[in-house]
Amino acid sequence: MSFDAPMPLPAGALKLQGIGKAYRLYGKKWGRALEWMGIGHHHQLHWVLKNIDLELGPGEALGIVGENGAGKSTLLKLVTGVSRPTSGHIEVGGHISALLELGIGFNPAFTGRQNAAHTLRLSGVEDQAIPVLLEGIEAFAELGDYFEQPLRTYSSGMQCRLGFATATAVRPDILIVDEALAVGDVFFQQRCYDRIGAFRESGTTLLFVSHSAQAVFALCERAILLKDGEVAIDAKPRAVIDLYNAQVVARSSGQGVTVIETSPLTEQETDSGAPDDSMDGPGTTGSYTAGAARLIALTVLQDGQPAAAVIANAAMVVRVEVAFLEHVADPHVGLQVRDSRGEVLYRAHTHGLGVSLGDASAGDVIEVDFQLMPHLMPADYTLTVGLGAGGKPGGAIEHSLLRHQDVASFSLVRSPDDDHWDGVVNLQPQVVHRRLAESESGG
Repeated sequence: MSFDAPMPLPAGALKLQGIGKAYRLYGKKWGRALEWMGIGHHHQLHWVLKNIDLELGPGEALGIVGENGAGKSTLLKLVTGVSRPTSGHIEVGGHISALLELGIGFNPAFTGRQNAAHTLRLSGVEDQAIPVLLEGIEAFAELGDYFEQPLRTYSSGMQCRLGFATATAVRPDILIVDEALAVGDVFFQQRCYDRIGAFRESGTTLLFVSHSAQAVFALCERAILLKDGEVAIDAKPRAVIDLYNAQVVARSSGQGVTVIETSPLTEQETDSGAPDDSMDGPGTTGSYTAGAARLIALTVLQDGQPAAAVIANAAMVVRVEVAFLEHVADPHVGLQVRDSRGEVLYRAHTHGLGVSLGDASAGDVIEVDFQLMPHLMPADYTLTVGLGAGGKPGGAIEHSLLRHQDVASFSLVRSPDDDHWDGVVNLQPQVVHRRLAESESGG
C-alpha cells in the first residue's frame, strides 16, 4: 500500500489547523521539580490559544486585532517557530521574516551595521550578498552616522527603522509585523507601507498586529479578532474593528451592554431613507445597546426631502429620532460619517458641540438634526449613530448606551459648480498670487 505525500504549500501560503497553546501553571513551589522526578501531577494547563483555524493564500494581508492578553503575539510566535503549539498543525509556504518586537535579537553593544549583518546571516543570507543588502538597509533606515554607533544609543524609533529595514532587506514569502510601526514617524510609516505594498504585489503574505484601526484599514483586506484565545470573527477589517470597539465599550461601561457579534448588512440597513418604525432589532456587527433607549429612525435630507444622493457643498441634514425606555440623565446623541472601508471621516456628538438635550424620561422621544456641509469627495458613505449619557469636561461622554453601526448610507454627487479637486475632503482653498520683483524674491 502506498500513500501520497501531501503537496507542499505554495510560497506565501499559510495554513493553521486546530492550533492551541497552553502553559503549565504550578500551584506549589516545588511542583515542577516533583513532576521532573516523576512524583505525581502538580500543574494545570492555562490555554492562551484554542481551536485556531486559518488559511491564507499568497499575497493576502491579515490584520490581527484584540485586547492585550488575547493571544496575538503568541499566535505570531507559533507561526514563526519561536514557540511550538500544544495542539494542532501549522504549514508554512516559503520563507518567513518577522518583526515581533523592537530590537529582538539585536545586541545593544553592536553597531547598527553589525546587528543588521548578524541578522542577515542568521536568516541564511550568503556572505557575498550581505554588503549589497547592507547598503539598502542603510539607505532605507536613514540613520546617518548612527548606523555605525552601538544600538544602546538608539531611540525606539531608530530601532524600529533598523529592525524593519533589516527584516525587509530581502523580500520574504511571509512578512509578520507586530506593532513595530507604531513608533515610527509618519514619513517612515509611509515608506514602510509602500514597501509592504510592493512586496504584496509580488506575492508576499502579511500578518499584521496593531491597535491602530487606520493601519489595519490601510494594509489589510481581511482581519480576525482574538478574544480569550479564540477567533471571535474573521471578516473584513470594518466588521472586525467595529466588534473590537464594541467589546471594549461593553467591558468598560458597566451598563449591561449587549453587543451584536456578527450579522449581515441587510439591504434595509443600507437604505438612505427613513428606516422601519423600530430599529432595535438586529443591526450590523459591532452595534450594541444597554437597553435604555432605541433608535426609531435616521433620515438623510437635502432641501427638506429624504435623499439617497446628496449634492456636495450644499447643506444636508441627518435627522436622528430616539425613544427612551427609562430615565436617562443628560443624554447625548452622536454621529459618525464613514467611508466604504469603514474609516471615520467625521464624528461628533451633542455634548462636544455644546448642545444640551435635557434629561429624558421613559416614553420621551427626542429628534436631533445634524446640519452638515458635505465637503467630501464624491463616493458612498455610511452613517453610524450613538447615544451616551453624562457629558464630561473636555467633551468626553461618561456612559455609552447605544450604537447602531452603518444604519444608513448616502451617495455624494459632485456639484456642477464645484472646482476640480481630488482627495478625501474639500478644504476650499482661497488662492492668492502675486508677482515679485527680482530684489523682493531674494534673487
